[in-house]
Amino acid sequence: MANERHPSPAEETRRLYDEAETRTAQAFEQLVARDSFGELLARVTENVVALTKISTDVFDLILRNLRLAGRQDITRLSRQLARTEDKLELLLQEVERLQAQQPSGDGRVQHEDANGASGREQVTSGDGS
Repeated sequence: MANERHPSPAEETRRLYDEAETRTAQAFEQLVARDSFGELLARVTENVVALTKISTDVFDLILRNLRLAGRQDITRLSRQLARTEDKLELLLQEVERLQAQQPSGDGRVQHEDANGASGREQVTSGDGS
């Protein structure tokens, strides 16, 4: 009996921890291996998505009732702003085109050819000069 070695408390604790971890891992593997776990996971995911949508809708309603800008308002405003920027860009291009055609101070009209290069041409007056 004198040769029998008793494990230290640290060794015993480590052995018990490893044993509990092994049993827990086996139990979880059995749980996950079933088809019912997949179905349960799918339903939980659907419910989480539904609750998230409901909560964002409620939050939007709260903001709307408080007369604050909500997500839908910001999205609508950003679309309107993008349209306005596009219209202003088209207007600026047209103004630049008209300015390029406007006669300069020396009596010549500045125009662009098909390649976008600028040129000047003589403006003829009514007296034939």
